[in-house]
Amino acid sequence: MSKVHRLGILTSGGDCAGLNAAIRAVAHRAVYSYGWTVHGIKDGTLGLMNRPIECQELSPDLFKGDLLRMGGTMLGTTNKGDPFAFPMPDGSLKDRSGDFVEGFHMLGLDALIVIGGDGSLKILDKLCKQGGVPMVGIPKTIDNDVHQTEFAIGFSTAVNVVVDALDRLQPTAASHHRVMILEVMGRDAGHIALSGGIAGGADVILIPEIPYSMDGIVKRIEAVSREGRSHVLVVIAEGCKTEDGAPLTVAWSGNQARYGGIGHYLSGRIAERVKAEVRVTVLGHVQRGGQPSMQDRLLASTFGVHAVDLVAKGKFNRMVAWQDRGVIDVPISKVVGSARSVDPTGPVVHTARGLGIYVGEVPEEVDG
Repeated sequence: MSKVHRLGILTSGGDCAGLNAAIRAVAHRAVYSYGWTVHGIKDGTLGLMNRPIECQELSPDLFKGDLLRMGGTMLGTTNKGDPFAFPMPDGSLKDRSGDFVEGFHMLGLDALIVIGGDGSLKILDKLCKQGGVPMVGIPKTIDNDVHQTEFAIGFSTAVNVVVDALDRLQPTAASHHRVMILEVMGRDAGHIALSGGIAGGADVILIPEIPYSMDGIVKRIEAVSREGRSHVLVVIAEGCKTEDGAPLTVAWSGNQARYGGIGHYLSGRIAERVKAEVRVTVLGHVQRGGQPSMQDRLLASTFGVHAVDLVAKGKFNRMVAWQDRGVIDVPISKVVGSARSVDPTGPVVHTARGLGIYVGEVPEEVDG
């Protein structure tokens, strides 16, 4: 067993539902089972880089029953400012990784639990290895694209939001005989669109991993009409490109380009081909917020307890994961570096096609 007395925890990257449940689980397990003190680092890596250090002790009196139910993260988070190339006021980039490591030691911490997605875990893994910081990772992302785990914190709640939106769009689509397009999050992976679309009864699901054609979309819409139904539900991930493979982005502050507009682009293209009104709903950050689902609360609690146990055993540079209906741990080195995309020939896509949903063009290797 490792000699740990002071444990740090931070959340990094985009927020999602279930983060507070994980923080609660870490604090409960560390304080009540091991007698440690737990220190919550504010705003991800920034909390340890700022001077004075921004943190708070996570004492038991903070956990009075409501935190498990809260969305977002009580500690704050950031998805900006890579410590290895940190933007300075004069516009230059500075390596501030040493400030992060120094902050860890200034607090007298013995180990660190980090909650993040693939990008955050990659940066934090590099930071901690460089500075000799003992670290355990917990996966979270609504995109569910972290390697080595079947589920990450936040995915279940995000999908539930998509299904709820489709449940609300379907009656108005039927009433007005419309094609309703729902644009959901998913920059590089289409797990949200695919799972939410199947559960919500979509007729067309478009994801970044599978190319599509307008002919294929129109063919499905016409088939729905022949079946006697006068409305269509379409779900599309924000990271989808046009049928010609061109990305769609919108200008943002700081000369940044972000994904956006594919739903409205598709609306215009469909309206040119079919005799039906087409409407677009963009869910955006609604998918990140709200009360976490039962599955996210359970997953976060399980991950939190297991992460603390790994620290107690001195098993560092690992990430907790969910595989085969149970929690395991894997080396972080097997996790970071690339995202877990939707398998175009996998069981979930097969299910969608079996339901008659158009999910893009069938890959040649499985076409007949």
